[in-house]
Amino acid sequence: MTKDQEELLSEASKSLSAAELLYENGYIGYSISRAYYAMFYVAEALLEGEGLSFSKHSAVISAFGEKFAKIGKVPKKFHRFLIEAQELRNIGDYGFSQNITPKMVDRHIERAREFIDVAKSLLER
Repeated sequence: MTKDQEELLSEASKSLSAAELLYENGYIGYSISRAYYAMFYVAEALLEGEGLSFSKHSAVISAFGEKFAKIGKVPKKFHRFLIEAQELRNIGDYGFSQNITPKMVDRHIERAREFIDVAKSLLER
Protein backbone atom coordinates (compact mmCIF):
# COMPACT_ATOMS: atom_id res chain seq x y z
CA MET A 1 0.00 0.00 0.00
CA THR A 2 1.37 3.39 -0.99
CA LYS A 3 1.50 6.43 1.28
CA ASP A 4 -1.21 8.10 -0.81
CA GLN A 5 -3.45 5.06 -0.45
CA GLU A 6 -2.90 5.05 3.32
CA GLU A 7 -3.84 8.72 3.49
CA LEU A 8 -6.96 8.21 1.40
CA LEU A 9 -8.07 5.28 3.57
CA SER A 10 -7.44 7.40 6.64
CA GLU A 11 -9.66 10.11 5.15
CA ALA A 12 -12.29 7.48 4.39
CA SER A 13 -12.26 6.34 8.02
CA LYS A 14 -12.49 9.93 9.27
CA SER A 15 -15.40 10.60 6.93
CA LEU A 16 -17.17 7.50 8.17
CA SER A 17 -16.69 8.60 11.79
CA ALA A 18 -17.98 12.07 10.91
CA ALA A 19 -21.02 10.53 9.18
CA GLU A 20 -21.83 8.58 12.33
CA LEU A 21 -21.43 11.62 14.60
CA LEU A 22 -23.50 13.83 12.33
CA TYR A 23 -26.22 11.20 12.12
CA GLU A 24 -26.33 10.76 15.90
CA ASN A 25 -26.78 14.51 16.24
CA GLY A 26 -29.58 14.82 13.69
CA TYR A 27 -27.63 16.21 10.75
CA ILE A 28 -29.01 13.77 8.20
CA GLY A 29 -28.02 15.59 4.98
CA TYR A 30 -24.47 16.21 6.15
CA SER A 31 -24.20 12.64 7.38
CA ILE A 32 -25.09 11.15 4.01
CA SER A 33 -22.52 13.43 2.40
CA ARG A 34 -19.74 12.17 4.68
CA ALA A 35 -20.78 8.54 4.05
CA TYR A 36 -20.44 9.22 0.33
CA TYR A 37 -17.00 10.76 0.81
CA ALA A 38 -15.88 7.71 2.76
CA MET A 39 -16.74 5.58 -0.27
CA PHE A 40 -15.29 8.12 -2.69
CA TYR A 41 -11.92 8.17 -0.90
CA VAL A 42 -11.83 4.38 -1.01
CA ALA A 43 -12.44 4.43 -4.77
CA GLU A 44 -9.65 7.00 -5.16
CA ALA A 45 -7.28 4.85 -3.09
CA LEU A 46 -7.95 1.80 -5.22
CA LEU A 47 -7.55 3.75 -8.46
CA GLU A 48 -4.32 5.27 -7.15
CA GLY A 49 -2.95 1.73 -6.99
CA GLU A 50 -3.62 1.50 -10.73
CA GLY A 51 -1.75 4.76 -11.32
CA LEU A 52 -4.99 6.63 -11.97
CA SER A 53 -6.10 9.98 -10.61
CA PHE A 54 -9.03 12.15 -11.65
CA SER A 55 -10.24 15.66 -10.88
CA LYS A 56 -13.98 14.99 -11.28
CA HIS A 57 -16.14 12.82 -9.07
CA SER A 58 -17.91 11.41 -12.11
CA ALA A 59 -14.56 10.30 -13.58
CA VAL A 60 -13.58 8.55 -10.33
CA ILE A 61 -16.92 6.75 -10.18
CA SER A 62 -16.74 5.72 -13.82
CA ALA A 63 -13.14 4.50 -13.61
CA PHE A 64 -13.89 2.61 -10.41
CA GLY A 65 -16.71 0.80 -12.19
CA GLU A 66 -14.52 0.04 -15.20
CA LYS A 67 -11.31 -0.98 -13.40
CA PHE A 68 -12.75 -2.75 -10.36
CA ALA A 69 -16.45 -3.66 -10.50
CA LYS A 70 -16.83 -4.57 -14.16
CA ILE A 71 -13.93 -7.02 -14.13
CA GLY A 72 -14.71 -8.51 -10.73
CA LYS A 73 -11.92 -7.11 -8.54
CA VAL A 74 -14.73 -6.04 -6.23
CA PRO A 75 -18.38 -7.12 -6.28
CA LYS A 76 -20.42 -4.96 -8.66
CA LYS A 77 -22.61 -3.82 -5.79
CA PHE A 78 -19.82 -1.47 -4.65
CA HIS A 79 -20.07 0.54 -7.85
CA ARG A 80 -23.83 0.80 -7.35
CA PHE A 81 -23.27 1.83 -3.70
CA LEU A 82 -20.98 4.64 -4.85
CA ILE A 83 -23.41 5.87 -7.51
CA GLU A 84 -26.38 5.85 -5.12
CA ALA A 85 -24.38 7.57 -2.38
CA GLN A 86 -23.34 10.33 -4.79
CA GLU A 87 -26.96 10.92 -5.76
CA LEU A 88 -27.96 11.22 -2.10
CA ARG A 89 -24.94 13.38 -1.35
CA ASN A 90 -26.12 15.81 -4.02
CA ILE A 91 -29.54 15.93 -2.38
CA GLY A 92 -28.00 16.35 1.06
CA ASP A 93 -25.60 19.07 0.00
CA TYR A 94 -27.62 20.93 -2.62
CA GLY A 95 -31.22 19.82 -2.37
CA PHE A 96 -33.76 19.13 0.28
CA SER A 97 -32.28 16.89 2.94
CA GLN A 98 -35.75 16.27 4.36
CA ASN A 99 -36.07 13.79 1.47
CA ILE A 100 -33.33 11.70 3.07
CA THR A 101 -34.59 9.29 5.72
CA PRO A 102 -32.70 7.90 8.71
CA LYS A 103 -33.04 4.44 7.13
CA MET A 104 -31.20 5.68 4.01
CA VAL A 105 -28.41 7.11 6.14
CA ASP A 106 -28.09 3.90 8.16
CA ARG A 107 -27.81 1.90 4.96
CA HIS A 108 -25.15 4.16 3.45
CA ILE A 109 -23.10 4.32 6.62
CA GLU A 110 -23.07 0.52 6.67
CA ARG A 111 -22.14 0.46 2.99
CA ALA A 112 -19.27 2.89 3.62
CA ARG A 113 -18.01 0.63 6.40
CA GLU A 114 -18.19 -2.36 4.04
CA PHE A 115 -16.41 -0.37 1.31
CA ILE A 116 -13.52 0.43 3.65
CA ASP A 117 -13.22 -3.19 4.75
CA VAL A 118 -13.07 -4.43 1.16
CA ALA A 119 -10.44 -1.88 0.22
CA LYS A 120 -8.26 -2.77 3.20
CA SER A 121 -8.39 -6.45 2.32
CA LEU A 122 -7.51 -5.70 -1.34
CA LEU A 123 -4.68 -3.35 -0.49
CA GLU A 124 -3.16 -5.59 2.15
CA ARG A 125 -2.61 -8.37 -0.40
